[in-house]
Amino acid sequence: MSAARIPNPESRILSYPVRVEQPRLLDRPASAVEHLTGVVERVVFHNDENGFTVLRLSVRGRRDLLTVVGHAPTPRPGEFLQAEGTWKHDRTHGLQFEASSMQAVTPTTLEGIEKYLSSGLIKGIGPHLARKLVEAFGTRVFEVVEHQPERLRTVEGIGRTRAESIASAWRDQKSIRDIMVFLHSHGVGSARAVRIFKTYGHDAIPLITENPYRLAADIRGIGFLTADRIAASLGIDPHAMIRARAGIGYALTEAMDEGHCGLPLAVLKETASRLLEIPAPLIERAIQLELEAGTIAADQVEGSEAIFLGGLYSAERVVALRIRSQATGPLPWPAIDADAALGWVERRLGMTLAPMQREAFRMALRSRFLVITGGPGVGKTTLLNAILAVLAAKRVKMALAAPTGRAAKRMSEATGRETKTIHRLLEVDPRTGGFRRQESNPLDCDLLVVDETSMVDVPLMHALMRAVPPRAAVLLVGDVDQLPSVGPGRVLGDIIDSGAVPVVRLTEVFRQASASRIIVNAHRINAGEMPELTPSGGDDFYFWEADEPEKAAQRVLQAVCERIPARFGLDPMRDVQVLCPMIRGVLGARSLNAELQKQLNPGREPRLERYGWTFSPGDRVMQVENDYDKDVYNGDLGFIRSIDPSLSHLTVDFDGRPVDYDVSDLDQLALAYATTIHKSQGSEYPAVVIPISTQHYAMLQRNLLYTAVTRGRRLVVLVGQRKALGIAVSDRRLRRRWTMLRKWLTQ
Repeated sequence: MSAARIPNPESRILSYPVRVEQPRLLDRPASAVEHLTGVVERVVFHNDENGFTVLRLSVRGRRDLLTVVGHAPTPRPGEFLQAEGTWKHDRTHGLQFEASSMQAVTPTTLEGIEKYLSSGLIKGIGPHLARKLVEAFGTRVFEVVEHQPERLRTVEGIGRTRAESIASAWRDQKSIRDIMVFLHSHGVGSARAVRIFKTYGHDAIPLITENPYRLAADIRGIGFLTADRIAASLGIDPHAMIRARAGIGYALTEAMDEGHCGLPLAVLKETASRLLEIPAPLIERAIQLELEAGTIAADQVEGSEAIFLGGLYSAERVVALRIRSQATGPLPWPAIDADAALGWVERRLGMTLAPMQREAFRMALRSRFLVITGGPGVGKTTLLNAILAVLAAKRVKMALAAPTGRAAKRMSEATGRETKTIHRLLEVDPRTGGFRRQESNPLDCDLLVVDETSMVDVPLMHALMRAVPPRAAVLLVGDVDQLPSVGPGRVLGDIIDSGAVPVVRLTEVFRQASASRIIVNAHRINAGEMPELTPSGGDDFYFWEADEPEKAAQRVLQAVCERIPARFGLDPMRDVQVLCPMIRGVLGARSLNAELQKQLNPGREPRLERYGWTFSPGDRVMQVENDYDKDVYNGDLGFIRSIDPSLSHLTVDFDGRPVDYDVSDLDQLALAYATTIHKSQGSEYPAVVIPISTQHYAMLQRNLLYTAVTRGRRLVVLVGQRKALGIAVSDRRLRRRWTMLRKWLTQ
């Protein structure tokens, strides 16, 4: 492996390698290479993903500012820039200097230093404090910050804590810039440099140089392909075993992102061969070495040899063992006369259970492990309330949980009992991402109830079952016909299909629920029948036809911003959710988010632009990954309360709880005026608008449409093509998920 040049951390000169895409030019001869020097006055545009930058440069001897385009990791106002490139005349933007390389030098003039410090480079220094620092220390301010930070305390408004924070931020920024330059020099954009630094610290460059493939395993957002490019630039042989083994892990991780815990051996070999372009014997040897290392495991599934990620293979086995163990043994409550309990609870709750509910009620009182499943309007909540009321009267200690905050809140409202998210119930340890509740510190309960179990993936079920005390009973509630979990596995479906534990499937739609066309049409869709689309007075289900995607997009905007508020009095910001089958396209979540933001929250200042999103105060946003430090989780919805551009951070209000985000954390947030149907699992909204088009053909599946329709509580509006609706209803494809749980449960 060739040695990598590690940038000198003491150097203030940063070299930015550049790969410029040439714009369309007027007919003119190519310009000769020239050199340009000046001060960065303004950063017009900077793409964190690839470093593409548009700068406005002040050059001595020129009154007007010049436009420079190229690639740079962290351009800042006030920097002195030395660029090499050519002059081009772009048809749209006019005369520009296209830089093939840049060198940015920390500014030396007082004006440049002040601009540099006030640009948001260092957390804790805004424009006002930047001016004070320059007045106090002049051109030596950087030397003071780096080598004599205690002198900062002589400036009014800076105490010991703030001085230490500024000095620490300066040191971190230098390391981050070195990492950015290193990555950029090996063909990688700068967007993930801060996260790399947080993961590896000051050892980032030597660690990456030693084994670049660790990036794919350790850093979210950097996959195998990016790590592979770095490896190539570092001189690692394409046939190196370290690459082959990393490729096996990558192929299985990609399968995990599609819900699999593993892949058939033949499929894995084919996938790895296509990915790595190396001989089959090398792939087979890599698989053997990974098996010996225990990172993967082999087993037979329905006669096919399959390879599983080691962690998921072990987790599914533990889940199965725990379920089988939990389902046996004495009940954690005294014997209950079910008939007497039925009469008591019906009088107490003022309702009468249907025959199927009564049988389920009896089964719940005598079962250590029970699954209750069924669609909307079949009485799952009524049944659950009856069970909980009787057990509470017997002083059974209960713990109620759901996968998301919204699902937990809804369960709490429906049962009148405290419900926590699974992560909060298990007490996440922010330092490790693990859970404090496990075998040595189990939950203190006699009954664990989990709602929306269809959303629970293998790792989360593994954590749950490890935390259940041996004495406790378990009750799982969920709709198995909805989409399976976003994460790996098919937990609820595998448990039901195994026949290893009692299962109650409620099917009768009750009279009150049958008055809702949302519920009626949800069951029609689930049965493979077209929903009733003819409107009638007081309806809660509408279909607004639009054959062209562009026309459908306009009608989605009209429905959200005009028609629904006018007709139903619903707040388009808080009550109406657009649910899209896909992210991309005219009718995808990204495009519709941008358009809805323009109409519902236009022109709000100040703004922050990161990772392809523009964030403004008042915007509706969604957390798109679990963050244990912040105690916010994938799918949580909130509203931006405030933005401080001088400190490069914003605050989001999650149901009254403020959560702060630094600029490096903003890829955890996405606008949420529109979201994907997958992201809506476990949530309900007063109104949902669902675009449906043949443009979404790959995602037109019955369980996807069924899940979307069942998210609407008071109103569902479908916008699009009848043909696309018909395709979705008739498409019973259930993508096979390669898992072991069902097999483990039946052994």
